[in-house]
Amino acid sequence: MTIDEHPARRLWAGIEPLHAIVYFAPEVADAAAEVGLKGWFMSYFAGRAAPLGAVGPEAVTSMFYGFAPGKVARALPDAWDFAPPRKVLESRLASVDRALERALPPDADLSRLATLLEHAAAACDFGARPLAAAWSGVRLPDDAPPRLRVWLAATVLREHRGDGHVLACVDRGLDGLQASITHAATGLAPGHRLQISRGWTEEQWERALVTLIGRGVLDTDGNLTESGTALRIAVEEATNRLASAPLRALGEYAVEEAVALSVPLARHLIDTGAIPVPNPIGVTRP
Repeated sequence: MTIDEHPARRLWAGIEPLHAIVYFAPEVADAAAEVGLKGWFMSYFAGRAAPLGAVGPEAVTSMFYGFAPGKVARALPDAWDFAPPRKVLESRLASVDRALERALPPDADLSRLATLLEHAAAACDFGARPLAAAWSGVRLPDDAPPRLRVWLAATVLREHRGDGHVLACVDRGLDGLQASITHAATGLAPGHRLQISRGWTEEQWERALVTLIGRGVLDTDGNLTESGTALRIAVEEATNRLASAPLRALGEYAVEEAVALSVPLARHLIDTGAIPVPNPIGVTRP
């Protein structure tokens, strides 16, 4: 079984676009501005971290991992002076709901997918997974539409996987910048765009390249060496393994059902331009 064929990776490929609309939908950006947040990245950091409370830049840099500390510090803790976490979270949920209502097929029946993903999210092990744990504590009203239930459950599952990915990178000696560079070297995300969006300077990026070349992870052209490819494979294998508890709770048949239900929705979002490809997340059309 290849990395991409692993059930945990296949489920992520199906549900990540459903979550990721939060980063691209104009409804979300407009709502963040309405509550007082200044600019897209302040909205990003505050919105994604809101369930944690009024957290500071050091903790967010640690959890988000691939961002330059200075990039985070330009947004936090100032964001909480403009809008407290609860208000940011409420705005985010309401705007995501509007975005999904617009972007998803009008005849999409999401009730079964919502039930499956919620069951999976409830089975997550949240030890050493702070972002997933925080999002698991978010409660929706009883009459929340299935599309919002799908989004929240997908968010818990992707943050659970993401927290595990950070653990896998740390275990293999990749700091946040080095993880970003090696991610770009796989071809899944454009390196220059990743550098800019994550807030790294040319000098910081070049120093990290030199370090990775010295370790034998990259060659002098910035491509993964045989050892570097093996390192990235090990990281992704560990990420899949650490994301497997929710799949065991669902069982093989229900996992396949969740994939079958989510993939057409993911393709619709990508095919209609709601999720651009390529993108810094590394989301591709499943």
